[in-house]
Amino acid sequence: MTDTTSRPRTPAPAGDRTAYLDVRDLRVHFPTDDGLVKAVDGLSFAIERGQTIGIVGESGSGKSVTSQAILGLHRRTRAMASGQIWLDGEDLMTVSDERMRELRGNKMAMIFQDPLSALHPYYTIGAQIIEAIRVHHPDTSKQAAKTRAIELLGLVGIPSPARRVDQYPHEFSGGMRQRAMIAMALSNDPSLLIADEPTTALDVTVQAQILDLMRKLQQEFGSAIIMITHDLGVVAEMADEILVMYGGKAVEHSSVDEVFYSPQHPYAWGLLTSMPRLDRVRQARLEPVAGNPPSLINVPPGCAFHPRCTYRAEVGEDRCRTVVPTLDDAGGEHLVRCHILPHRRSELFAADVKPRL
Repeated sequence: MTDTTSRPRTPAPAGDRTAYLDVRDLRVHFPTDDGLVKAVDGLSFAIERGQTIGIVGESGSGKSVTSQAILGLHRRTRAMASGQIWLDGEDLMTVSDERMRELRGNKMAMIFQDPLSALHPYYTIGAQIIEAIRVHHPDTSKQAAKTRAIELLGLVGIPSPARRVDQYPHEFSGGMRQRAMIAMALSNDPSLLIADEPTTALDVTVQAQILDLMRKLQQEFGSAIIMITHDLGVVAEMADEILVMYGGKAVEHSSVDEVFYSPQHPYAWGLLTSMPRLDRVRQARLEPVAGNPPSLINVPPGCAFHPRCTYRAEVGEDRCRTVVPTLDDAGGEHLVRCHILPHRRSELFAADVKPRL
């Protein structure tokens, strides 16, 4: 796993990069009448082809803005963006709008959170997939593109695809719309797939089907996947690594096993203790993370999590309120942004948190 500190890094020569996607010190701020919204504030991570990274956190932590920045969707907004986003040797922050349009939908694609609003209600599912194909392959005939659309709908498990291809989004169920979104995203065999809450509002049976489908398609196409979600169960099922975000920053980044079985940040502890389990009888009530997520206009000084943290006494109120912690190596490429000393984090987790999981 590459270094994910928020400190800027010197760009490496293209031949030295091994990660297919390498996000470096990404910052996306939005000026508003009330102040500057620091939606993403110094985020770095990397991902290889065939790998899945799960980005988790509460609403407002910066997850979706990160994905939109990778796709260049902030360009026509008032957003102030900086940093580097290397995709297969190209810095997406410096390419032209025309080149970004060529890459978007071709080399990288996104499964949006709400397919009903992402799909155009006036056009059939087939027409929208056909357009996605022909935009990047203008020499493809409409009939050939329709044949490919039917093939894709069948690939994602939609029954009677030859008939369904001519239906409208409102004629599909929620799970089928999500499958149609996946078909559209895969229409040009992208090497990077971003899934923003792909199982939200779906029943558990359909969720399992969608996750199985994405896993099979990743094995077939070798795509890198960024899974953006607040559902830790989805991350445990799909991801190789987990990036925990809070207040626009990464607060923990490691392998799935490390974050689930040996988490180091109090916020990650709170997320885990608030998650129900089905493998044992729970005697006590679930414990939500106390308080509310911070305003990204007035992010708390020092450690952004300190107003909600129950372990402030471990380092002292003054330090938590005044000093911004860095994202440091806690051992074994496990990165954590916390003032509590590593040995005390391990002790606190073993004594206080683990018995409640």
